[in-house]
Amino acid sequence: MQLSVVTPLWQDRPAAENLEVAMNADRLGFKELWIGEMATYDAFAFATAAGLATDNIGFSIGPLAVSVRTPMTMAMGTASVAALTGRPVGLALGASSNVVVEEWHGRARARTALHLEEAAQIVRGLLAGDKVDFCGELASCRGYRLRLDAVPGPLTIAAFGPAAVRVAGRRADRMLLNMVTPESLGRLHKQVAASAAEAGRPAPKVAVWLSCAVDPQPETMQQLLRAIVGYLAAPGYAQMISEAGFAELVDYARSRPHPKELLARMPAELMSAIGLVGSESAIAERLEHYRAAGADEICLVPATAGDPAGSRTLALMGGYPGG
Repeated sequence: MQLSVVTPLWQDRPAAENLEVAMNADRLGFKELWIGEMATYDAFAFATAAGLATDNIGFSIGPLAVSVRTPMTMAMGTASVAALTGRPVGLALGASSNVVVEEWHGRARARTALHLEEAAQIVRGLLAGDKVDFCGELASCRGYRLRLDAVPGPLTIAAFGPAAVRVAGRRADRMLLNMVTPESLGRLHKQVAASAAEAGRPAPKVAVWLSCAVDPQPETMQQLLRAIVGYLAAPGYAQMISEAGFAELVDYARSRPHPKELLARMPAELMSAIGLVGSESAIAERLEHYRAAGADEICLVPATAGDPAGSRTLALMGGYPGG
């Protein structure tokens, strides 16, 4: 099971800290850095900057919202980073959220599973260097071929709901899950394998983004808990968190309290259930649970409050097999 690093999107920390995270991950020998995108840096711009500031680490860019970027712009951006940095680069597709897609970008977000499937087919052809002519219901590309070298990196699809998991089984080299328990991972692993078998193709590998903090400080726990306030009542996540033993907290979240009141009720133990948080021995045991449930890759989202740029946590995690 491989360990990789995710540049975190903590809202309580300066965006520039992520470049330090990237440099730490490279210095410590991690092979892959995941670069998402939300409200600060453009993912392709940051990946290029990270490539110029590091020596060896490869990149997976995304998940990028298929309702916001076109397949051509995503393929062009991925090929640009690969050409400018000389590093292996993969691309991850996702559906994002209504807030990001509809409110921030002013784009329609509907039939996301179909949109993921169509975008994945176009992007795969473009990254292979093919001239693509594809006209779908939600995504299309006619007559374009990359003018840069083809990019052989893996195509990843971020999934959680059943429809997206089926798309990942049919189209992805790798399925990305975010913040899941080992039990939920086990179910999703079986679902994506079944979908791939129906399509007559090998099952995609499974990567999991997990918040990570070794021996966290009080400010670290506040950072971690604050980041998941919005997940407690979200479809799918609420059920998973309830099953993990926090049903009463989920019920309270569904009553729509003020976020500060909800945060005040969230126990530190919650992060140990849906992340890698605690002592080194506890995290080692938890990693084994995820491996046994089907994870091929654990993507560490390092907490940085109380541990600037995640330096201490990444150094300790880099010593584990796969790190």
